[in-house]
Amino acid sequence: MGKKVLVNLNMDEDLKKGFEEVCRDLGITLTAAITMFAAKTVKEQRIPFELTTYPSNEEALNRYMAYTNRLRDNKAEKSRKGE
Repeated sequence: MGKKVLVNLNMDEDLKKGFEEVCRDLGITLTAAITMFAAKTVKEQRIPFELTTYPSNEEALNRYMAYTNRLRDNKAEKSRKGE
């Protein structure tokens, strides 16, 4: 393996939190997940999931935003209940 380099990227805060939660549940770090994505992309010479046209991406974004809103609301509700 070659020399390690630092990669900086910008990401929506809620997306990062959700990504961290999934990674934590899987027992991996964000760095490991992004490295796996990059390695698979290079190995397969493609993005390792289907990319679709704008309307489908818009629908996926809307679903994601609804999901993050539910997570936020659930956490707020637990906080109010003292859980």
